[in-house]
Amino acid sequence: MKKLVVFTCFFMFFVVPCYASFLEDFLRGVQIPKQTEKDTDTVTAGLKEALLIGTGNAVISVSKIDGYFKNEAIKILLPKNIQNMANILGKIGYQKEVDEFILSMNRAAEKAAPKAKDIFITAIKEMTFEDAIKILRGNDTAATDYFKEKTFDKLYESFRPIISKSMNEVGTTRAYKNMTEKYLSAVPFSGVESFNLDHYVTTKALDGLFYMVAQEEKKIRTDPSARVTELLRKVFGSK
Repeated sequence: MKKLVVFTCFFMFFVVPCYASFLEDFLRGVQIPKQTEKDTDTVTAGLKEALLIGTGNAVISVSKIDGYFKNEAIKILLPKNIQNMANILGKIGYQKEVDEFILSMNRAAEKAAPKAKDIFITAIKEMTFEDAIKILRGNDTAATDYFKEKTFDKLYESFRPIISKSMNEVGTTRAYKNMTEKYLSAVPFSGVESFNLDHYVTTKALDGLFYMVAQEEKKIRTDPSARVTELLRKVFGSK
C-alpha cells in the first residue's frame, strides 16, 4: 500500500505540472520503486482510462458539424500556393466560390474524423507499463506525442480515402474546379499551381485532431473536473 501511495503521488505531479522547476528536481531525485502486479495494473489502467477519455473527447469534438470549420485553432484554410488566386477572386466578385471551397474542405475532415476512434483505442490497448513510464517522464504533451508516433501513419491511410470520397460528396473537388475556372477566365494565361488536394486536407485534418488530443491531455492533467471516473480520481486525485 505504501508503494502505491508513493507512485500515486508521482502520478499526481504528472497530472498537475504547475511548478516546473520543482517537478524537475523531484524527478531527478526520485527512484521509481518496483511495482507489484496490482500496483502496475492500477497505474496502467488509470493512464489508459485517461487517454481513452481524452482521445474520445477529441474525436467527438472534431467529428461534429463545424468541429473544424468553427474552431479557429484547427480550421483548414487555403493552401499557400493558391492564396494569391483566392485573393484575386475575392476582389473580382467570386468570394462565394472561395468560401465554399474552404467550407467543403472542413466538412470532409469532419466526416472522416470518427474513423480515428478505433485506431486510438487499439493504440491504448497496446500500451505497456514501460510506455506509461515514458509518458509520465515526458513533457506536457507526451501522451499526444505517443499517439502521433503510434497512429499517424495508420490514421493517414484510413483518413485519406474517406476524405477523398467526402470531398466528392460535399463538393470540395467541384468547388475547387469552379474556383480555378473563374480565376482562369478572369486572368487569362496566368496558370494555376497544382497541388495534391487529398494529401493537403488529410494532413491538415490530422494536425487538427492531434491538436485537440493535446488540449484534452492538458485538461486531464490540470483540471480535477475532467477526471470523470472513480479510477481517474483515485489515480490522479490522491496526494
